[in-house]
Amino acid sequence: MAAPSTRGRPDQEQQTGAGPAEPHDRSRVEVRRSARRSRTVSAYREGDRTVVLIPARMSHAEEQRWVAQMLEKLAAQEKRRVLGDDALMARARDLSAAYLGGRAQPVQVRWVTNQNSRWGSCTPAEGTIRLSHRLQGMPEYVLDYVLLHELAHLLVPDHGPAFWALLEAYPRTERARGYLEGVVSAARLPHIPGARSEGPGVDPAGSCG
Repeated sequence: MAAPSTRGRPDQEQQTGAGPAEPHDRSRVEVRRSARRSRTVSAYREGDRTVVLIPARMSHAEEQRWVAQMLEKLAAQEKRRVLGDDALMARARDLSAAYLGGRAQPVQVRWVTNQNSRWGSCTPAEGTIRLSHRLQGMPEYVLDYVLLHELAHLLVPDHGPAFWALLEAYPRTERARGYLEGVVSAARLPHIPGARSEGPGVDPAGSCG
Protein backbone atom coordinates (compact mmCIF):
# COMPACT_ATOMS: atom_id res chain seq x y z
CA MET A 1 0.00 0.00 0.00
CA ALA A 2 1.41 3.39 -0.99
CA ALA A 3 1.92 6.11 1.54
CA PRO A 4 -1.34 7.85 2.49
CA SER A 5 -2.22 11.26 1.19
CA THR A 6 -4.29 14.03 2.69
CA ARG A 7 -3.90 16.37 -0.24
CA GLY A 8 -5.33 16.64 -3.72
CA ARG A 9 -8.68 17.23 -5.41
CA PRO A 10 -11.91 15.23 -5.58
CA ASP A 11 -12.11 12.48 -8.16
CA GLN A 12 -14.99 10.23 -9.10
CA GLU A 13 -15.38 7.39 -6.62
CA GLN A 14 -18.30 5.21 -5.68
CA GLN A 15 -19.51 5.54 -2.13
CA THR A 16 -19.74 2.14 -0.52
CA GLY A 17 -20.16 2.71 3.17
CA ALA A 18 -19.96 5.04 6.10
CA GLY A 19 -18.61 4.50 9.56
CA PRO A 20 -18.63 6.29 12.88
CA ALA A 21 -15.83 8.70 13.63
CA GLU A 22 -13.01 7.77 15.95
CA PRO A 23 -13.59 8.77 19.59
CA HIS A 24 -11.14 11.68 19.31
CA ASP A 25 -12.84 13.00 16.17
CA ARG A 26 -16.47 14.07 16.35
CA SER A 27 -16.94 14.46 12.62
CA ARG A 28 -18.70 11.76 10.63
CA VAL A 29 -16.50 9.50 8.53
CA GLU A 30 -17.40 8.43 5.01
CA VAL A 31 -15.38 5.73 3.28
CA ARG A 32 -15.45 5.86 -0.49
CA ARG A 33 -14.11 3.02 -2.61
CA SER A 34 -12.81 3.49 -6.12
CA ALA A 35 -11.96 0.89 -8.74
CA ARG A 36 -9.57 3.43 -10.21
CA ARG A 37 -7.46 3.41 -7.07
CA SER A 38 -5.03 0.53 -6.87
CA ARG A 39 -2.71 1.53 -4.03
CA THR A 40 -3.26 5.04 -2.71
CA VAL A 41 -5.32 6.08 0.30
CA SER A 42 -6.25 9.71 0.86
CA ALA A 43 -8.54 11.79 3.05
CA TYR A 44 -9.96 15.26 3.43
CA ARG A 45 -12.45 17.22 5.52
CA GLU A 46 -15.84 18.08 4.06
CA GLY A 47 -17.63 20.28 6.53
CA ASP A 48 -18.39 18.17 9.59
CA ARG A 49 -17.49 14.93 7.88
CA THR A 50 -14.17 13.28 7.08
CA VAL A 51 -13.92 11.53 3.73
CA VAL A 52 -11.45 8.66 3.30
CA LEU A 53 -10.75 7.34 -0.20
CA ILE A 54 -9.56 3.76 -0.58
CA PRO A 55 -9.11 1.15 -3.34
CA ALA A 56 -12.23 -0.91 -4.03
CA ARG A 57 -10.41 -4.19 -3.37
CA MET A 58 -9.41 -3.28 0.20
CA SER A 59 -10.74 -5.58 2.94
CA HIS A 60 -12.89 -4.35 5.80
CA ALA A 61 -10.03 -4.83 8.27
CA GLU A 62 -7.66 -2.82 6.08
CA GLU A 63 -10.31 -0.16 5.71
CA GLN A 64 -10.66 0.25 9.47
CA ARG A 65 -6.88 0.43 9.91
CA TRP A 66 -6.45 3.07 7.21
CA VAL A 67 -9.40 5.14 8.42
CA ALA A 68 -7.85 5.35 11.88
CA GLN A 69 -4.47 6.23 10.40
CA MET A 70 -5.87 8.94 8.14
CA LEU A 71 -7.86 10.52 10.98
CA GLU A 72 -4.68 10.73 13.02
CA LYS A 73 -2.76 12.18 10.09
CA LEU A 74 -5.39 14.84 9.35
CA ALA A 75 -5.63 15.80 13.01
CA ALA A 76 -1.85 16.18 13.23
CA GLN A 77 -1.73 18.33 10.10
CA GLU A 78 -4.54 20.56 11.31
CA LYS A 79 -2.96 20.99 14.72
CA ARG A 80 0.22 22.24 13.05
CA ARG A 81 -1.70 24.62 10.81
CA VAL A 82 -4.13 26.20 13.28
CA LEU A 83 -3.05 29.62 14.48
CA GLY A 84 -4.28 31.25 17.65
CA ASP A 85 -5.99 34.65 17.51
CA ASP A 86 -2.77 36.46 18.45
CA ALA A 87 -0.90 34.69 15.65
CA LEU A 88 -3.72 35.55 13.24
CA MET A 89 -3.34 39.22 14.13
CA ALA A 90 0.42 39.06 13.57
CA ARG A 91 -0.11 37.32 10.24
CA ALA A 92 -2.67 39.92 9.18
CA ARG A 93 -0.25 42.75 9.97
CA ASP A 94 2.52 41.05 7.99
CA LEU A 95 0.20 40.56 5.01
CA SER A 96 -0.94 44.17 5.18
CA ALA A 97 2.66 45.35 5.18
CA ALA A 98 3.64 43.04 2.31
CA TYR A 99 0.68 43.57 -0.03
CA LEU A 100 -1.31 46.62 1.10
CA GLY A 101 1.47 49.01 2.03
CA GLY A 102 0.59 48.58 5.69
CA ARG A 103 -2.54 50.71 5.20
CA ALA A 104 -4.96 48.09 6.58
CA GLN A 105 -4.63 48.13 10.36
CA PRO A 106 -7.06 45.69 12.02
CA VAL A 107 -7.96 46.17 15.65
CA GLN A 108 -8.88 42.52 16.13
CA VAL A 109 -8.57 39.31 14.08
CA ARG A 110 -10.11 36.12 15.43
CA TRP A 111 -11.58 32.72 14.58
CA VAL A 112 -15.35 32.24 14.85
CA THR A 113 -17.51 29.13 14.61
CA ASN A 114 -20.79 30.75 13.55
CA GLN A 115 -19.88 31.62 9.94
CA ASN A 116 -21.23 28.87 7.71
CA SER A 117 -22.01 30.96 4.65
CA ARG A 118 -18.77 32.96 4.50
CA TRP A 119 -15.09 32.21 4.82
CA GLY A 120 -14.49 35.54 6.49
CA SER A 121 -16.10 38.86 7.36
CA CYS A 122 -15.09 42.24 8.68
CA THR A 123 -16.56 45.37 10.22
CA PRO A 124 -14.56 48.30 8.80
CA ALA A 125 -15.95 50.81 11.30
CA GLU A 126 -14.59 48.71 14.16
CA GLY A 127 -11.52 47.33 12.42
CA THR A 128 -12.48 43.76 13.28
CA ILE A 129 -11.96 40.67 11.12
CA ARG A 130 -13.52 37.27 11.72
CA LEU A 131 -12.44 34.07 9.98
CA SER A 132 -14.52 30.91 9.77
CA HIS A 133 -13.09 27.96 11.67
CA ARG A 134 -13.68 25.97 8.47
CA LEU A 135 -10.46 27.48 7.13
CA GLN A 136 -8.44 25.73 9.80
CA GLY A 137 -6.33 23.03 8.20
CA MET A 138 -6.55 24.52 4.69
CA PRO A 139 -3.33 25.44 2.86
CA GLU A 140 -1.57 28.54 4.15
CA TYR A 141 -1.94 30.41 0.86
CA VAL A 142 -5.73 30.02 1.13
CA LEU A 143 -5.79 31.38 4.68
CA ASP A 144 -3.54 34.26 3.59
CA TYR A 145 -5.87 35.07 0.71
CA VAL A 146 -8.95 35.19 2.95
CA LEU A 147 -7.09 37.36 5.46
CA LEU A 148 -5.99 39.71 2.68
CA HIS A 149 -9.53 39.79 1.32
CA GLU A 150 -10.84 40.99 4.66
CA LEU A 151 -7.93 43.39 5.16
CA ALA A 152 -8.76 44.92 1.78
CA HIS A 153 -12.32 45.45 3.00
CA LEU A 154 -10.96 47.66 5.77
CA LEU A 155 -9.86 49.96 2.93
CA VAL A 156 -12.64 49.35 0.39
CA PRO A 157 -15.97 48.04 1.76
CA ASP A 158 -17.44 46.82 -1.53
CA HIS A 159 -16.32 44.37 -4.23
CA GLY A 160 -15.80 46.93 -6.96
CA PRO A 161 -12.74 47.33 -9.22
CA ALA A 162 -10.83 49.28 -6.57
CA PHE A 163 -11.23 46.37 -4.16
CA TRP A 164 -9.96 43.70 -6.58
CA ALA A 165 -7.08 45.96 -7.60
CA LEU A 166 -5.82 45.73 -4.01
CA LEU A 167 -5.60 41.95 -4.25
CA GLU A 168 -3.67 41.92 -7.52
CA ALA A 169 -0.40 42.16 -5.61
CA TYR A 170 -0.99 38.78 -3.96
CA PRO A 171 0.33 36.17 -6.45
CA ARG A 172 -1.94 33.35 -5.31
CA THR A 173 -5.28 35.13 -5.44
CA GLU A 174 -6.66 33.11 -8.38
CA ARG A 175 -5.28 29.85 -7.05
CA ALA A 176 -6.84 30.43 -3.64
CA ARG A 177 -10.18 31.43 -5.15
CA GLY A 178 -10.11 28.29 -7.27
CA TYR A 179 -9.38 26.16 -4.20
CA LEU A 180 -12.31 27.62 -2.26
CA GLU A 181 -14.64 27.29 -5.25
CA GLY A 182 -13.61 23.64 -5.55
CA VAL A 183 -14.37 23.10 -1.88
CA VAL A 184 -17.85 24.53 -2.33
CA SER A 185 -18.51 22.52 -5.50
CA ALA A 186 -17.36 19.27 -3.91
CA ALA A 187 -19.59 19.82 -0.90
CA ARG A 188 -22.64 20.33 -3.11
CA LEU A 189 -22.22 17.02 -4.95
CA PRO A 190 -24.89 14.43 -4.09
CA HIS A 191 -23.92 11.97 -1.38
CA ILE A 192 -24.59 8.29 -1.83
CA PRO A 193 -23.93 5.98 1.15
CA GLY A 194 -20.15 5.98 1.12
CA ALA A 195 -17.24 8.36 0.08
CA ARG A 196 -15.20 10.85 -2.26
CA SER A 197 -12.03 13.08 -2.68
CA GLU A 198 -8.75 14.50 -1.30
CA GLY A 199 -7.71 17.68 0.45
CA PRO A 200 -8.30 19.14 3.90
CA GLY A 201 -10.95 21.48 5.17
CA VAL A 202 -14.01 21.16 2.94
CA ASP A 203 -17.50 22.52 3.49
CA PRO A 204 -20.38 23.98 1.45
CA ALA A 205 -20.91 27.73 1.68
CA GLY A 206 -18.85 30.27 0.70
CA SER A 207 -17.33 33.50 -0.11
CA CYS A 208 -15.66 36.15 1.93
CA GLY A 209 -17.71 39.05 3.14
